Amino acid sequence: MNFTEQLTHPIIKIIGAIADEANIETYLVGGFVRDLILQRPCKDIDLVCIGNGIDLATKVANHFGNKYALAVFKNFGTAMIKLDDVELEFVGARKESYRSNSRKPIVENGTLNDDQNRRDFTINALAISINKKTFGNLLDSFNGVVDLQNKLIKTPLDADITYSDDPLRMMRAIRFASQLGFTIEQKSYQAIARNKERIAIISKERITEELNKIILSKTPSVGFKLLFNCGLLQIIFPQLVKLQVVETIGDKSHKDNFYHTLEVLDNISQNTNDLWLRWAAILHDIAKPQTKRFVPEIGWTFHGHEDKGARMVPKIFAEFKLPLNEKMRYVQKLVLLHLRPIVLSNEVVTDSAVRRLLFDAGQDIDDLMTLCEADITSKNPNKVKRYLHNFEIVRSKLKEVEEKDNLRNWQPPIDGSHIMAAFKLQPGREIGIIKNAIREAILDGTIQNIYDEAHAFMLAKGKEIGLLRNAE
Repeated sequence: MNFTEQLTHPIIKIIGAIADEANIETYLVGGFVRDLILQRPCKDIDLVCIGNGIDLATKVANHFGNKYALAVFKNFGTAMIKLDDVELEFVGARKESYRSNSRKPIVENGTLNDDQNRRDFTINALAISINKKTFGNLLDSFNGVVDLQNKLIKTPLDADITYSDDPLRMMRAIRFASQLGFTIEQKSYQAIARNKERIAIISKERITEELNKIILSKTPSVGFKLLFNCGLLQIIFPQLVKLQVVETIGDKSHKDNFYHTLEVLDNISQNTNDLWLRWAAILHDIAKPQTKRFVPEIGWTFHGHEDKGARMVPKIFAEFKLPLNEKMRYVQKLVLLHLRPIVLSNEVVTDSAVRRLLFDAGQDIDDLMTLCEADITSKNPNKVKRYLHNFEIVRSKLKEVEEKDNLRNWQPPIDGSHIMAAFKLQPGREIGIIKNAIREAILDGTIQNIYDEAHAFMLAKGKEIGLLRNAE
């Protein structure tokens, strides 16, 4: 099988010519070859040399007159060059051996066959020559092309050894299944279940990197169900697994909030590729196990799960080494507010309630509505239709109130300096009292969100609490 016609990127022939001049046998390998066959875009080009990969990378960098920066990682025997549209990684062919307490291999120089043996999956153990005499020729020692055609993920060698040597490969297997819509070979999946405890030697950062790729796949529930059924999810994300329980007392049961969460995640993934909005879907009900109560005349309740869930977000983000910045606060806000539009949709939608929702959600109101609509997972089509209709009313009201009151990115028309000047005050509690009163008056609709009305209200409030004498 030859792929000459498919190797259209000009850099490939340039590297091949440089490799020929230096008499270095060189191959395209790994994900680039896999995605080439699958006709998927790929911006990372991995190259294996029979010899020293850093030497070839240096020659390629010199060819461009140092136009592109060369990054060398001597400890790993690799080098990288970032071009305008692709990233090149060079490594020498090698064979690896592992110690039980580390996924970092002991590396020795090896043959191309050695290098293919160390690959995680058959679909990643493909190599295409870029030397002139054999340009485009495919080397497929483990029938990886057949596995690509059959949409099958399997290891080149014994699966137990492959996963025990580098347990991150268990996460990668599930990630590829979720991303590509492939099936993990049964023996390989059973080996993941047997070796799941080995994930403990993998850094949380690497686990999170793979988990985020699962979350960003087209149907993330595929990956989460695979993680759950093999036991990995119980180790890496126990808070989520706690949702997977259904209790019944008398004739009253509650839904399985684990599978509900996965359904919400799939729903929202049809409308957004935003990683953090998808994380909000994952965490929106995370505190239900801690807030679950049974009230005989009502049934199961989860009062306050949105508030407790929001307070759980920072700890979960810290555990997964996710950014503890505005991304975390964004997720926290959506978890806290996710019931508000639902409550509004069940009631008469007042301007005041809409103003308060706009004030609290700010610029994230559209994302909040997207999350709330994804949260409708009822199997009753009439109920779903009713909720969606009510949400349309809420959206319409949000738009109407926003156009009138401009609260999405609210800035107070009267700030502390205005109040201090008007009443000749030093900083103190009175300023906060008046600011809060102005805000509440605007949200209640007592005054409009404009300076003149806020100023008049400020003077009236100051008189009420005995401040006008300061201004006289």
